[in-house]
Amino acid sequence: MKTILLPVEEHPSIEPTIDAAIRLALAFESYVEGFALTPDPPLLVSADAFSGAMITTDPDPRSQEERARSCRALLENRVAARGLSRYHDGVQGASFGWFDSPGVTGRDFLASYARVFDVTVVGRPESVSDGPRMGALEAALFESGRPVLLAPPSGVRKLGENILIAWNGTPEAARTVAFAKPLLRRARHVAVVTVAGGQASEPSGERLAHYLRLNGISCEAHDVEPDAERGAAFLAAAARLGSDLVIKGAYTQSRLRQMIFGGATRHIVTEATVPVLLAH
Repeated sequence: MKTILLPVEEHPSIEPTIDAAIRLALAFESYVEGFALTPDPPLLVSADAFSGAMITTDPDPRSQEERARSCRALLENRVAARGLSRYHDGVQGASFGWFDSPGVTGRDFLASYARVFDVTVVGRPESVSDGPRMGALEAALFESGRPVLLAPPSGVRKLGENILIAWNGTPEAARTVAFAKPLLRRARHVAVVTVAGGQASEPSGERLAHYLRLNGISCEAHDVEPDAERGAAFLAAAARLGSDLVIKGAYTQSRLRQMIFGGATRHIVTEATVPVLLAH
């Protein structure tokens, strides 16, 4: 994982999100590129009852350029304090750079630009109604073809030493495991966890563990009892095993079905207290 994309926005959770990207970069001597994830210009308008003038509803009076400069300062101050070098030809170790765009860099830009990075790091949404962070997550997850590292708002003390794979046998889960191989090879401990009754299809968790061992990754398989939410069962297992990273295939049910009935991904996306690597 040598290239990391980091959308930066002005939000209380941005510092732990930056810290997660830094920790990943230090582990792999990666390049981190930030850009300002700025909101689109306000589309909602209201008409003044007396003059007929159209009034925008954007509460932030600053220009897009001012917001972008603030985002850049947030990143550069944080990474410099952690010892990352500004990128240049021949730079050694972890480095960082900034994509400076004169235009709006919103979700559509994120979805396409993430395709040329190994992973995108975003902050965990606080709820399914957390529009900006949920929007960024879904743009990167569904449109980039690349994995997303979800950073919890509580911060990251360790990353990838003790990994839990939330396995249900689906293509999305298999794809995420493949993306995660660089992390899995560095881990001290890997657990493949399946929830009883939650296996969508074969192969089993034990078969996945066997496959990983053939790839030189030491791991073990665990079956756990279901919870009211399958996602809660995975997170409870992660807490019990001391996992500092969860690997999860995202939205193996349709998004519409998850919106109506809930699902493991939705629960993990809004409740995880450890980083989660997701792919669809």
